[in-house]
Formats: sequence, structure tokens, C-alpha cells
Amino acid sequence: MDFRQLEVFARVVETRSFSRAAEALRLTQSTVSEHMRLLEEEIGSRLFDRLGRETLPTRAGDLLFGYAQRLLTLRTEALQSLQQFLGQVAGSLLVGASTIPGEYVLPPLIGAFREKFPQVSIALQIGDTRAIVEAVVEGRVELGVVGAPPHQRLLHAIQLMPHELVVVVPPRPAWFGRRLVTLEELKPEPLIVREPGSGSRQALEVALEEAGLGLAGLRVIAEMGSTSAIKQAVKAGVGLSIISKRAVDEECRHSLLWCMKIKDLRFTRHFYVVTHAGRSRSPLCQAFLDFLLSTR
Repeated sequence: MDFRQLEVFARVVETRSFSRAAEALRLTQSTVSEHMRLLEEEIGSRLFDRLGRETLPTRAGDLLFGYAQRLLTLRTEALQSLQQFLGQVAGSLLVGASTIPGEYVLPPLIGAFREKFPQVSIALQIGDTRAIVEAVVEGRVELGVVGAPPHQRLLHAIQLMPHELVVVVPPRPAWFGRRLVTLEELKPEPLIVREPGSGSRQALEVALEEAGLGLAGLRVIAEMGSTSAIKQAVKAGVGLSIISKRAVDEECRHSLLWCMKIKDLRFTRHFYVVTHAGRSRSPLCQAFLDFLLSTR
């Protein structure tokens, strides 16, 4: 049993497909099959069952997968520790982020980090806050940046930087030029919101509850799974929305959208860096975490 076999095995489990695993690892499907044949031969048990179009691990495969993840993580930590000892920061890191920090905050920070440490490779996985928190809990990503503090005891969250929610409307005469709007004015307006599980949605619900209104007190006409979709809908005149100011700075500067603050609502929230409280961080993860915290 070698690390390459375990790496291929883990990717097959994660993708539930020999062909998708081969594509992700840039191998031929026959090479993946041969790795798995040799691994099964060494273990003396089948590791996968083919059920329709999916390849699922057997009970032996499930058992091995947990150990494979730990061994692969330990190998990464060992290599990074040696590189750090030799005065290098190098290796690969998978980072998770919810939509707003993933699309508007982290890309330039990752670029700045790689300028400082050019031998580093960082992959960025974007999902809603709930999905990223689950990925950190399950160990699929070492570090996540999300728009709402997680409630799981398994996680350690550090406040990163503030972000403000604003009302976003098309630049039409009825709104153009205004800086403030009241909750009472918003009640009859068609509102587009993010899906449940989004950090922006959670922040909006908390702020409205603090104001004694609740989301049910507004006229919600649509839920959308991305901030980009919401911006396009607002531009098309479908309705208005309440989203992170960071996501619409450029559009508002060019008058493609118009942003307003809500007079009677406190809407400043923070992004959070999330790691697993029970797992040791790899040297590269720690270096990236230290870099993010230095930007506060």
C-alpha cells in the first residue's frame, strides 16, 4: 500500500466515479482501475460496489477511507513541516469560502499571499456558509471564510473583517441619489433574498429580528442561490435586494446599481475564519491564517 494508491482511492470515494477520479488526478481510467485492483489485492477485500452510474465504497472501503484521509493529511503536514524547518513555505492548501468572501475578498488576498510565497498553491472552493462549515467539520477543507459565525462546538472561529449589508436597487429616478431608506418604505417593495444557509441571509434575518420585524414582514418574491444572480435580477427590475456592499461596490461606482443604507437597521456584520478546533493545522494552513489575520 503506497500513498499514490491511497490518494487515488480517496478521490474515487469522493467523486463516486473511476472516470471522474481519473479526470481530477489527470490519469487514465485504466491507471485508476489498476491502482484499485492492486490495493484490493493487497488488502484482500473489495473496496467498491458499482451501483448504477455510481461507484460506492463497501464497508471495508468506508473503513479504509477514514484512515486514508488521516494518512494523506499527515503526509502533507510532514512535508510542510520540513519545508518550514528549511525556511520555506510551500505546498498545496484547499480553502473554503462562502459566496461574498470567496468571490470578492479572498482572490486578491490569495494573490498577495502567493506573491510572498510563490511556491504555494491554493485551491478555493466556494459554497454557501452552511456547506463550507460542513466541509471544515468533515475535514474536506482545512480553513473556511464565512459570513456568519458557526455554532458547532467542533469549530474555532476568528473575526476577520467587517462587511456591511445595503439595499440594492436599479438606478431609476424613484431611488437614484438617495442615501437612506426606512424599513417602512421597504415593506411593500418586491424583495429578492439569498437561499437559506447563506451567511448574508442569516445576517439579514438576525438584523430584522433585532428590529422587531422579521423576514416575514417584508415582501419576499424570490430566493436565489448566488449574489451574481441577485444582481442580474435587480438590474432587470425584478425587485430590490439587501446584500453585502462589497459585492456591489463596482456596480454602484459605475451607476449600474444604486445602494442605500437602511436608516433604522444596524447592518454591520463580520466575516469569520473557521478552522476545526480538534485538528492540528498544517504549517501552510497556519501561515495562511496568520496572513489573513494580519490584514484585519
